[in-house]
Amino acid sequence: MQALINVNLMELLNSFISLFTAFVLGGIIGFERQFRQRTAGLRTNVLVAVGAAIFVDMAMRTGGDDGAIRVAAYVVSGVGFLGAGVIMREEGSVRGINTAATLWASAAIGTSAGADLILEAIMATFFVLAANTLLRPFVNAINRIPIDAQASELTHVIHIIAPASQRQTVMSDLERMLKAFHYPLAELDITPFGEEEIEIEATLMATSIDEKDMDLLIKQLNQNARVRQAFWSPRTND
Repeated sequence: MQALINVNLMELLNSFISLFTAFVLGGIIGFERQFRQRTAGLRTNVLVAVGAAIFVDMAMRTGGDDGAIRVAAYVVSGVGFLGAGVIMREEGSVRGINTAATLWASAAIGTSAGADLILEAIMATFFVLAANTLLRPFVNAINRIPIDAQASELTHVIHIIAPASQRQTVMSDLERMLKAFHYPLAELDITPFGEEEIEIEATLMATSIDEKDMDLLIKQLNQNARVRQAFWSPRTND
């Protein structure tokens, strides 16, 4: 019978408005993500927004503002675990961080809608969409700017392709050359490269490295009869 006692048409209408707002706004954000074929698309963003709105709306009806504040804190931490699930690491790069951040923002919008802050939720939706759309041309323009090794924090990586049978000799040659150039080695990875070759990936410690010296080092490595190919690449520090 408690369920019948809890029925209040005005509060029910208020909850409907909150959940409907979360549904629509989460759908707007999710549509943009779905259009760009992201991991978390339309349904995921809607569910996150509506779910957050349900929790906060329920907390407000049962525990008042204090209850809503406590539940909102749990929503923030809970969505953090959900966002971690869409972040993937592959081939030394990290993907899905923007998707995870969008899910986090969808939860915030749902939380605002659940707390009856409808205009605030609409305003937040505008800014989330602006971040994912209006800022995209600026990001693309910045990414097209060549990396300045002197102005950026970079990790320099040397790649060497060599016969597997010459592994120890090539590693000794590399260590000797790095010592001559005073470049400390931070990490060394060796992976198969075809059936009879290996790739040695030497990551240098972050230090003041001259690109001309790096080119000279690579030139000397390529002159080594035991090295099939050598090159270096900068890697940004995340």
